[in-house]
Amino acid sequence: MYVGECQGPGVRTDFEMVHLRKVPNQYTHLSGLLDIFKSKIGCPLTPLPPVSIAIRFTYVLQDWQQYFWPQQPPDIDALVGGEVGGLEFGKLPFGACEDPISELHLATTWPHLTEGIIVDNDVYSDLDPLQAPHWSVRVRKADNPQCLLGDFVTEFFKICRRKESTDEILGRSTFEEEGREIADISHALSKLTEPAPVPIHKLSVSNMVHTAKKKIRKHRGVEESPLNNDVLNTILLFLFPDAASEKPLDGTSSTDNNNPPSESEEYNLYNQFKSAPSDSLTYKLALCLCMINFYHGGLKGVAHLWQEFVLEMRFRWENNFLIPGLASGPPDLRCCLLHQKLQMLNCCIERKKARDEGRKTSTSDNVTNTYPGDAGRAGDQLGPDNLKGTEKEKGEVGKSWDSWSDSEEEFFECLSDTEELKGNGQESGKKGGPKEMANLKPEGRLCQHGKLTLLHNGEPLYIPVTQEPAPMTEDLLEEQSEVLAKLGTSAEGAHLRARMQSACLLSDMESFKAANPGCFLEDFVRWYSPRDYIEEEVIDEKGNMVLKGELSARMKIPSNMWVEAWETAKPIPARRQRRLFDDTREAEKVLHYLAVQKPADLARHLLPCVIHAAVLKVKEEESLENISSVKKIIKQIISHSSKVLHFPNPEDKKLEEIIHQITNVEAMIARARSLKAKFGTEKCEQEEEKEDLERFVSCLLEQPEVLVVGAGRGHAGKIIHKLFMNAQRLTESSDEAAGMAPPEEELKRMGSPEERRQNSMSDFPPPAGRELILRSTVPRPAPYSRALPQRMYSVLTKEDFRLAGAFSSDTSFF
Repeated sequence: MYVGECQGPGVRTDFEMVHLRKVPNQYTHLSGLLDIFKSKIGCPLTPLPPVSIAIRFTYVLQDWQQYFWPQQPPDIDALVGGEVGGLEFGKLPFGACEDPISELHLATTWPHLTEGIIVDNDVYSDLDPLQAPHWSVRVRKADNPQCLLGDFVTEFFKICRRKESTDEILGRSTFEEEGREIADISHALSKLTEPAPVPIHKLSVSNMVHTAKKKIRKHRGVEESPLNNDVLNTILLFLFPDAASEKPLDGTSSTDNNNPPSESEEYNLYNQFKSAPSDSLTYKLALCLCMINFYHGGLKGVAHLWQEFVLEMRFRWENNFLIPGLASGPPDLRCCLLHQKLQMLNCCIERKKARDEGRKTSTSDNVTNTYPGDAGRAGDQLGPDNLKGTEKEKGEVGKSWDSWSDSEEEFFECLSDTEELKGNGQESGKKGGPKEMANLKPEGRLCQHGKLTLLHNGEPLYIPVTQEPAPMTEDLLEEQSEVLAKLGTSAEGAHLRARMQSACLLSDMESFKAANPGCFLEDFVRWYSPRDYIEEEVIDEKGNMVLKGELSARMKIPSNMWVEAWETAKPIPARRQRRLFDDTREAEKVLHYLAVQKPADLARHLLPCVIHAAVLKVKEEESLENISSVKKIIKQIISHSSKVLHFPNPEDKKLEEIIHQITNVEAMIARARSLKAKFGTEKCEQEEEKEDLERFVSCLLEQPEVLVVGAGRGHAGKIIHKLFMNAQRLTESSDEAAGMAPPEEELKRMGSPEERRQNSMSDFPPPAGRELILRSTVPRPAPYSRALPQRMYSVLTKEDFRLAGAFSSDTSFF
């Protein structure tokens, strides 16, 4: 309650209020309120000056029964055939499960009426909402409507907080064998990854894995398996489409037609989010796990699918089948770590496959075709450091630090050519001088290097077949840089560091020597790092201009690393060198890494992919609706996510914020759809009307209150009238409602405007709120006082009756 007064020069205004819970009957209409106003003014003049009136009635529409909410609930039974509740694997659900618009409030306003014009008493009223000159509409949004996409992502995010390992979730007994021995996969892997001098071929992992797989099947009955077999097979077929054919395809990347083109901004979002390309295996796996978590067996289902996935990876490694849906080449450091690990495994499979094929095809010496990737080794784009341009492009910081470990004398290509070895390598080791080397048979040549010739004997310079540098994932790179950093700055440490980083250089020198017998360091530098070979024109004794070349200053530093390496390098072609990249060891590392991932780790790895997919889904749905405010929010979500997801372990709170923003956008799009369905924007025949309606609907979403152009006679006004009319018909007689004519015909049948007006009162429910303002200018307290403004505001709702008056009186002439 408020009460007070305002004193001015010669004027005093009193402010008074009345507030009642129950409305007295005589004051529910205009005539009763006018009586209060007049008695309160107590005007001394006999013909009272006219009272000006402004009225606003608010009608509330809550019943949308005749408009089904357009979102179909997902049908969880429709499972097999790649469909889950009308959802294919790899597609995210979208939309609100309940109507996100709960009420529509229509305010009908008569801003300028005078007392004599209208009648409004307890028997009759002239105030017909259809005749009101002003209409405005507000919508009330449902508080936090349940949204499918939001729920999907939130449920997946919850896995990140679980602590259990896959074994704990699926039950330990899966791997236990009564009595004889325990065939635990992780034991097999740890045996393999221990740096023990065990020859790898003797310990067959595949046997262990397959027995383990049989035991899983045996211990876990069909009925208790977390994932239904049909669902599991459908998912595995979706993830590995090549498994359907007899022999897995050689193509490493499967591309779907429905994916955006690779250059598009949508496709490249994975760089910003550090997720994975939207046509990759990792991305599909994230979506499948998301769906399983929501619809099929929750956490247990996730653990089960992951276990199957890891077994599939091992199967592919052992049988030389490339993994589909991954870009070829070294791990892409712009993607999430799990994606890099899978790419690494693919690299290992490629190397192993190439090696095995090389063994089969070549009993002769020339196995140049084993390494097709080496053709890019032309040395034009090389910088002044130890790394070749090709490596720089791949972002290699250095070589795998264990690639030169002396523990295993493993050959790159162990052919039975020990005789040749005696003939070539060992002799050169004894004699050593370039002249004797010149007598050796050249080996491992790829192609001739332009017109370059060897400086000393004028033979053409050949580019050798070299070993590919070892691909690396970001965790290996970090590990390596830590090791390098720990070596410190001592002379010994620096020497060790140089040796570690020069494994690749040494390998290339050996290949070069084998391909170019009789070559010198200068020849190698001209190919490998042209900037370190400086040529200048000089005039010789005869006065002719000739090119004279020499090594750069850094190459001339006494006992520098390049000179040392050149001296120790023997002419051995790439196929007989020890491997720079031990694919067997690296593959086992990756498989072990995958096997020990808990569902929580997995969810953390894949969350960027899920957020990426959710953002793409929201963008796709928004483009159908074209809501400008949503476009802005999506841009904000993208920039926010790209900042958060680039950190190795983003904070949960920040991730929750992103998911909350995505849910909000989904609710906004659902509201737009709900309003469009209610106002029937699609059914408009005339283009102009359709545009107006769409504009009206988008304003409703973004503004607190929207003016209806043309009030009850405008296009939007007619639709609102129809909505109220239908709701009234349903409430008046729900039984008869079924047999009733559609509202358009009703309007035609109603006849004259007079009849229609009588009817239209029942088209609308009683107003939920009535507001009136009565104004007048009269002299108070005496007839000769100055004429001053008097005002009274009243509001009537179901449980509330308030009057607020401001009555002025003259303090000079009273």
